[in-house]
Amino acid sequence: MERIFTRPASGSPQTEYKSVCIVAGKGIEGDRYYDKHDEPGQNITFVEAEEIEAFLTEQGLPGDLSISGRNVITRGIRLNELVGQEFTLGGLRFRGVELCEPCLGLGEKLATPTLPPPKVVKCLVHKAGLRADALSSGELALGATFNNAA
Repeated sequence: MERIFTRPASGSPQTEYKSVCIVAGKGIEGDRYYDKHDEPGQNITFVEAEEIEAFLTEQGLPGDLSISGRNVITRGIRLNELVGQEFTLGGLRFRGVELCEPCLGLGEKLATPTLPPPKVVKCLVHKAGLRADALSSGELALGATFNNAA
């Protein structure tokens, strides 16, 4: 796990942390989706650094991984394989709920003169991350180790 972010309100900038408090069934304290249950997997979102880096490199864009808008940036973890699976990160248990597909807002952030927002979204389908539910509570810190056998 490389980076951790929260966003206190929709449209506000993300804040980066070295660690955050995870509450089972609620998510990350201080995040805009904390204790929201409008959609499955709103507790926490993950994205693969490799997918965002590949897109940014391909488009010649600066390498700011925070642009994804996801809470946790991972490396070396195939997130798509975790849909419907329990896993641990830093000793905390999570359940992968569904892919966190790109939205038009992300498309607008990453658009270029030659790649309009809808095409950005199309490029990132199945590459934009994972929505998950927190199954246990505790501190999640940078460098936490991953185990897919929860």
